Amino acid sequence: MARILDVKGRRVWDSRGRATVEAEVTVGRGTTRLATGRAIAPVGASTGSREAKSLDASGAVRNINGLIRDALRSLSASDQKAVDERLIELDGSSDKSRLGANAMVAVSLACAHADAASEKIPLWKRLAGNARVALPVPQIQIFGGGAHARARVDIQDYMVVPIGAGSFAEALEWTAQIYAAAGARLAKKGTLQGVADEGGYWPAFKTNEEALTELVGAIADAGLEPGVDVGIALDVAATQLYRSGRYHLALENRTLAAADMQAMYLRWLERYPIVSIEDPFAENDAPAMQAFTKAAGDKVQIVGDDFFVTSADRVRSANGACNAVLLKPNQIGTLTETFACREAAKETGYRAIVSARSGETEDVSIVHLAVGWGVGQLKVGSFSRSERMAKWNEGLRIEEALGAKALPFPRKLFKK
Repeated sequence: MARILDVKGRRVWDSRGRATVEAEVTVGRGTTRLATGRAIAPVGASTGSREAKSLDASGAVRNINGLIRDALRSLSASDQKAVDERLIELDGSSDKSRLGANAMVAVSLACAHADAASEKIPLWKRLAGNARVALPVPQIQIFGGGAHARARVDIQDYMVVPIGAGSFAEALEWTAQIYAAAGARLAKKGTLQGVADEGGYWPAFKTNEEALTELVGAIADAGLEPGVDVGIALDVAATQLYRSGRYHLALENRTLAAADMQAMYLRWLERYPIVSIEDPFAENDAPAMQAFTKAAGDKVQIVGDDFFVTSADRVRSANGACNAVLLKPNQIGTLTETFACREAAKETGYRAIVSARSGETEDVSIVHLAVGWGVGQLKVGSFSRSERMAKWNEGLRIEEALGAKALPFPRKLFKK
């Protein structure tokens, strides 16, 4: 049994050029070092108020190199739950504000990587055990808005979901074609403003709905059939739009009540091949989320992100709000707590999506979580920028390694 010999933190940089924290865990037997695992904490721009709190990178690194190192040395690296419980106990706060969620999640994931490396297997296999697994269906951003693009459009993410692809590799191939087609359409119209935080195009649209029309056009230009080969997913991040009980669409100079937002979404569902809508209402607007789920839940996946903040307790007490949950390890602080939320989703019949953050790095841990835990969907960002492509490419390697042992790719996960 490998035990933790050393824990080290260092200050590194994310995709926005901002400091974050990397943890390095070394495991071995006796004084013999067997393996090292590393993980980097991502940083979100659009965050839920109930998320676990991160510290500045320097403070988080100090905690890793001091309190956390001292507390974890000699623990069994293979007992992830015991490692994470020690971290939670050491922090002692309700929101991870003493050690910092960024310090905790980096260490938690690094420990899992180190234990897998000590057994000479990848993390996804350590998590899956003997269970057969499949690659997840990707949600991939084409247009970025909201907090990721200085609110140039109000909706934060316009994504494609290759619902008809026969493999992860084919899903990415289709996405590459759509991404290129979308860029060509924007360039031709003179509406391309650059690239947003997660690698999607930063467009100059006149309305939020115009992006849906353009995305359908890009899918068709790529030689694919909207709604059959490829669906659309939205991340509204509606908490960012919510003030004084109403939703403010700055692009269109409109202020809407929740009922008006619901009517807009229902109209969009009729007009466009939308298969998933994330955070359609604000994190504290549970009545609106429940009403929309009741009205449209059999037509579309309704995802809670800020609404759930990867909390198992919040999923279990959703009371009819949403039918899917986003899993972001740094929202909750440890691998064990993230898995508990995944299990709560299964218990309540909710789908789950493992997700990256807007401030990302070359770390590919979330791909291994999605595969190893059997989570059917993965959201990483767009199809550009190396911090995003590192994750998509890791999925390709895992699919290749699985070969014929993989479960069939979940084609037709969404049926319109």
